[in-house]
Amino acid sequence: MSKKEIKSVEYGLEKIFEGAQDFLPLLGTDYVEFYVGNAKQAAHFYKTAFGFQSYAYRGLETGSRDQVSYVLKQDKIRLVLTTPLNSKSPINDHIVKHGDGVKVVALWVEDARSAYEETTKRGAKSYMEPTVEKDEHGEVVRAGIYTYGETVHMFVERKNYKGKFMPGFVEWKSDYNPEPTGLKFIDHMVGNVGWNEMNTWVKWYEDVMGFVNFLSFDDKQIHTEYSALMSKVMSNGNGRIKFPINEPAEGKKKSQIEEYLDFYEGPGVQHIAVATDDIIKTVSDLRSRGVEFLSTPPEEYYASVPGRLEEFSHELREDIEKLKSLGIMIDADEEGYLLQIFTKPVEDRPTLFFEIIQRMGAKGFGAGNFKALFQSIEREQALRGTL
Repeated sequence: MSKKEIKSVEYGLEKIFEGAQDFLPLLGTDYVEFYVGNAKQAAHFYKTAFGFQSYAYRGLETGSRDQVSYVLKQDKIRLVLTTPLNSKSPINDHIVKHGDGVKVVALWVEDARSAYEETTKRGAKSYMEPTVEKDEHGEVVRAGIYTYGETVHMFVERKNYKGKFMPGFVEWKSDYNPEPTGLKFIDHMVGNVGWNEMNTWVKWYEDVMGFVNFLSFDDKQIHTEYSALMSKVMSNGNGRIKFPINEPAEGKKKSQIEEYLDFYEGPGVQHIAVATDDIIKTVSDLRSRGVEFLSTPPEEYYASVPGRLEEFSHELREDIEKLKSLGIMIDADEEGYLLQIFTKPVEDRPTLFFEIIQRMGAKGFGAGNFKALFQSIEREQALRGTL
């Protein structure tokens, strides 16, 4: 990151902690729900490849006649994989249009009714009015609003619930639970929106959710010879929830954002960044389980790393040769450095992918890696014939 970008981060964080509105206090990410064509098989993939554990289940055996859901857990991350059980379910429409993808980004709140009331009166479109779900373990209150595309933010209040996940689910017991891969929590989630829509959604998050735009990148910073994009990072008041929003920018060829919009057929969640405390071990485990990552940056990229760290008086604690052998990238700011790597798309459509990130004090999002990252993505696009 440049000095100017760092000042932008510092100013943005100052605004967050001193001036952000507090009408929507968020405690963290509660769960992320995917609509998928076959939840049973998708659950097996996330267990085998990413090290998630069986957690909870809802289906025919629990009285759910129209859909089935498998809940997977790893540390503080919960994924819900949902599939329709008949052709009449509206979930089918989402899968036909978008393929497997993120439908719900659920946010943990103290008061779901208040969260719904505060956001809808500020202009949010309702997805689900406050609903109380009960069983012998207590009650969960949920309410939802639409964000970009068909994506939903669900507010989840679970302070009066002692059960496994929520009413309607039972514990999912399985003899097959591969070892975790060290994934800890969701660091941030990135959304792709259409041409000239980024600022519209930035304003939506500011006005409706009380978020702050604390970091921005334009097409002069995020570009290669062939493509470009623009991005603004939104954060809630306590900094626990961060949603970068991307839009395409003009370039010689089709950008990764355009490719996503073409194949997802609209705006949606582009990638989920998950944190680890030991990225070398995590990525080594993931690679051994078949997770595919973008191609390794060139030799000159790693040759420049010591100088970039030295600019901020940081010393790399990890073995750079190990990082290079795994394709892990390094970026720095005044607070520290970060290590990150990106998977290839995890479905046949070139849409959703994952980022593995380890923060060693850095607050940014790897601006110094953008060019190398996008060149790797462009190499994949060229193979797909979509560049």
